[in-house]
Amino acid sequence: MSAPLAFTIGHGTENDFVILDDPDGALDLDAATVAALADRRAGIGGDGVIRAVRTRAAGIDAPTGAPEWFMDYRNADGSIAEMCGNGVRVLAAHLRRHGHVTADEFALHTRAGTRTVQIMAVPEQVGGEWSVRVGMGTSRAAQNGRTVQIAGQRLAVTDVDMGNPHAVAFLPADVELADLDLAERPALDPDPEAGANIELVSQRGDHHVAMRVHERGVGETRSCGTGVAAVAVAAAQRAEDTTGAPWTVDVPGGRLQVGWAEDGEVLLTGPARLVADGTLLA
Repeated sequence: MSAPLAFTIGHGTENDFVILDDPDGALDLDAATVAALADRRAGIGGDGVIRAVRTRAAGIDAPTGAPEWFMDYRNADGSIAEMCGNGVRVLAAHLRRHGHVTADEFALHTRAGTRTVQIMAVPEQVGGEWSVRVGMGTSRAAQNGRTVQIAGQRLAVTDVDMGNPHAVAFLPADVELADLDLAERPALDPDPEAGANIELVSQRGDHHVAMRVHERGVGETRSCGTGVAAVAVAAAQRAEDTTGAPWTVDVPGGRLQVGWAEDGEVLLTGPARLVADGTLLA
């Protein structure tokens, strides 16, 4: 981009994003521009880029009655993603701070459909922690014979659709989550045509698990909101837990809670921080 570009940096459990405020759809983002913005050495740096844009100005085919605001989310490599649970929380905080929304509860449009958000807590000072609950939609989980190769073992995978695809595998008790090498993407067999986010999970206690994630188009990240939701769904299925009681999911960047509404919608609750505002000069 040739003109100076205002941006905000935010994160949800250290899953970080470059946020671009573009209410009227003036920005034209291509994959190369997004990748340059997300570059941690030559750009601003982040796991992804979020464009805050009004749905009517986003250049997308939105359904009649779609929410006013659209989350245009891109992975760090410039590829388009359907949904990002941590990103939704950060975007909700951004929209509220900028006065684009004033309510504690509102809806956002995403490529995975409408997502509802509830501001649970507003920080008392700039840079403080927000708490946001996101209605993540319903999930679909199945074991389709897929496996993942990690730590010299081939583990069964649960496929979970949270609006974007996830491959969830539970580690044996003798494999330490912290010892896994996720510098390279673990091999899925068969590999989904559109790829998948890969979550490796260890049991920590009753309704409590920990995970690490290798995200499509990014690599290992400190957290993944849709991945956390997918892991809780798979963990409840694995435990034959139909109580609807919440699960705690630890990630390298913090802790999130996953519960279920009466209609089966998955609810993700966790922190969001808006860290800095700046201007990209060139």
